[in-house]
Amino acid sequence: MNATARPLLLATISPATRPKLEKALGGRVELRFLADMPASERAAALARADILLTMQPAREIGDAWPEAPAWRFVQVLTAGVDHLDMRRFPPQTVIASNVGAFAEPMAEHVLAMALALCKKLRYNHERMREGVFDQMSFTGTLRGKTAAILGFGGIGRACAALLAPFGARIHAVNRSGRTDAPVWRCSTLAGLEDVLRGADLVILSLPLDRDTRGVLGPREIGWLKDDVILINVARGELIDEHALYDFLRDHPQAAAGIDAWWVEPFRHGAFRMDHPFLDLPNVIGSPHNSARVPGWDDVVLERACANLLRYLDGQAPHGVVDRTLYLDP
Repeated sequence: MNATARPLLLATISPATRPKLEKALGGRVELRFLADMPASERAAALARADILLTMQPAREIGDAWPEAPAWRFVQVLTAGVDHLDMRRFPPQTVIASNVGAFAEPMAEHVLAMALALCKKLRYNHERMREGVFDQMSFTGTLRGKTAAILGFGGIGRACAALLAPFGARIHAVNRSGRTDAPVWRCSTLAGLEDVLRGADLVILSLPLDRDTRGVLGPREIGWLKDDVILINVARGELIDEHALYDFLRDHPQAAAGIDAWWVEPFRHGAFRMDHPFLDLPNVIGSPHNSARVPGWDDVVLERACANLLRYLDGQAPHGVVDRTLYLDP
């Protein structure tokens, strides 16, 4: 980057965000938008950009992807980066995810699913439609339960904060096994058997990478309590689909809230289930829209810009991606 000139920031997102970006970045960069350029100029502009601001670069850049881009810093608007092909980025490029960008609305979604499943709202609604008014049947409670949160980043911490008023015991799981948050216990995935056997509520907010893909396989699902509530707002590929379906079918007292599916339009071009999860009375599904709240796109953009400013100020940016986790060993 030329020390005497403003770095060129090329945004592959909508040019409608220009006013917000200009306000947030305060003239610190030369801001250009890929969509505003003639197709003939895009590859050259991409090649010489210092900074890339993007959401889904493969789709947004397409055939204009340069052979040897000069990108020093890439800020992704999404928190998950498993949709990036890390082989296409130069080795010297620092890639940062937008960690915690969607944490608050996603945590609310988790709590809503947990309460709906715990209180058996869907089950009793359907029974009443059938004419069954079982006033003496029990529902459940989150109070005093043990909640295992697999992936204790921004989303996990936000979930813990919402569960705290219920007196839930938070068993945080992260890479280090340490946290400064006020939790009951903190472990790593190496201790997953102990975590799952003791959990009444399991929340998945892990990134999908080489270490976490299939983290809940048939063996791990076998460690779950018969009446566990499992909620996935991360990625479907964290869980063995067949094993989870069999578990939920065979354990009607268990329940699952599924927001993240195995085959989805954003990443795969279609939505598909290999098992009829939505026919099970102990499942609530949503179309991976736990992060979609009116006006929240502005928050996401603000948080990405704040991280860009950290980079421009010479500070360590948040969410720097260890790309080795997304490459075959």
